[in-house]
Amino acid sequence: MTRTELLRTIIDVEQDIFAVRQRGREVAAALGLEGQDQIRVATSLSEVGRQMFARLGRTVVVFEAAMDDGAHLLVSATAGSAAGQDAADAVAAEIAVARALMETWSVDHEDGWVRVTMGRRLPPAVRPDAAELEEMRGRLAHLAPNRPVEEFMLQNQQLMTTLSEVQAHRDQLLALNAELEETNRGVVALYNQLTEELEATNRGVVALYAELDETSARLREANEAKSRFMANVSHELRAPVTAVLGLVRLVLDAGSEPLTEEQRRPIELINDSASDMLARVNELLDLAKAESGRLVPVPAEVDLRAVFGTLRGTMRALAEGHEVRVVVPEPDGVPALRTDEVMLTQVLRNLMTNGIKFTPRGEVRLTAEHDGGELVRFVVADTGIGIPESEQAKVFEEFYQVRGPAQRGAPGTGLGLPYARRLVALLGGDLSMSSTEGVGTTFVVALPLAAPGPEEGS
Repeated sequence: MTRTELLRTIIDVEQDIFAVRQRGREVAAALGLEGQDQIRVATSLSEVGRQMFARLGRTVVVFEAAMDDGAHLLVSATAGSAAGQDAADAVAAEIAVARALMETWSVDHEDGWVRVTMGRRLPPAVRPDAAELEEMRGRLAHLAPNRPVEEFMLQNQQLMTTLSEVQAHRDQLLALNAELEETNRGVVALYNQLTEELEATNRGVVALYAELDETSARLREANEAKSRFMANVSHELRAPVTAVLGLVRLVLDAGSEPLTEEQRRPIELINDSASDMLARVNELLDLAKAESGRLVPVPAEVDLRAVFGTLRGTMRALAEGHEVRVVVPEPDGVPALRTDEVMLTQVLRNLMTNGIKFTPRGEVRLTAEHDGGELVRFVVADTGIGIPESEQAKVFEEFYQVRGPAQRGAPGTGLGLPYARRLVALLGGDLSMSSTEGVGTTFVVALPLAAPGPEEGS
């Protein structure tokens, strides 16, 4: 560490202790230490000088500036006496009180000699160079010491100032403690209030969960009862409806007794009505099976060309007598698909039937697309009446039918789309829809190239 000696002074008589105190304050001020730090240096040095002079006699005090590894003011006091090691030990013990005022402190004593070295860090902005230190040393050497009485009065004044500052700090601490206690009381009260509210909320949440569990159980029971009811009713209705259809076809058979035109017309009406009723009953039965989990896909390699050919013929026959063109191009470029062919055909038939039903004139088109990934998309697009935006979120709800003049008169139970979505989900895919009122509707069935097997189906 590079040290530069700034001042050296000697305590030969008791009055010199006041001079050493003054010198400590002056050196600290010259090096830029603040007022309180000046008082700390002066007070610590005064106590060390008094104890060493009283027990060991003549004491040499050296002030130095250390500029390496952080700038410090270093003050060393050295004294020795024939009094021996006991006196040196006593001095080291007595001056221990003063060390709290300094940042660095060391005591060396041996063979009756004692050296105390104290240090105080300089402010960051203070970094005097060699020329400035030399000028400072010359200035300090020419400063005249105060008389002991003047230094004593100054010491008292500093002491009173310090006591006043300490009192002010104490008052501030008391005020802060009072505020802190008040804040703590408020925090405790708030904590207690929040705890009570949290406990009440927790009780409410527990009760709500219990109510939700009970409601869920009731809903499951109601849903199971609905499925059983639908299945039972469907079975009960199919028998008489099938019987009616059989009798009507028997009457209309070419081998039966010929009917007059007046007789044939109401019987054909009965046939159409019964056929329509059987279709509705089959829809109810299929939905009940899907909800009860009795429908399980059986994946197999599907010949899409055959599926599309069947749909092309069936849908064109259904569209006869309507101003609707059914377009089903060959599914070229689509890779082999492994899924349940019956379920896929039923989904596409439902969607195309729905399109024909709500397209007074125009086109219903079925296409298949593959983008090179793991999905095949079947798109059923029509140019029909479309679905109002306010109704689109509800079309997949069971028994829901779109309201509005354009939709009135279209037969149906509102089960076709919910059933189609359930089948698509069983095949591991997704059914989505987009529609613009007055322009048309597009359904997209996205299926994986390989549908889940019976053990994977949901």
